[in-house]
Amino acid sequence: MIFIIGERLTELRKDAGLTQNQLGKLLNIDKGTISSYETNKREAPDEIKKIFAKFFNVSVDYLLGLTDEPYPPYSGVNGQYLRLPDRLPAEMRKDVKEFAEYMAYKAEKEKQKNG
Repeated sequence: MIFIIGERLTELRKDAGLTQNQLGKLLNIDKGTISSYETNKREAPDEIKKIFAKFFNVSVDYLLGLTDEPYPPYSGVNGQYLRLPDRLPAEMRKDVKEFAEYMAYKAEKEKQKNG
């Protein structure tokens, strides 16, 4: 599992256009420590994993390799994510997210209507 974290952290950092030094400064973590996490020489403590997940707006499950979906639909209820079946194809996941957004929009309109 530790190997997934390093790969995903590196990918997320590069996708954000950040160097290890820049990321370290933003999160107040030494560049060498970032490097050791990315190269799997050291495992990040759980609190640091949470910081990375929040910074990159992904789930900790994604960092850990428990899911390949970096941005699972957020239910907003008690801070829980909506878990989708692993066998659901990626293109259908997008449809589910769009439908959920539509339903939220519809609920908000109904709430406004009823005052």
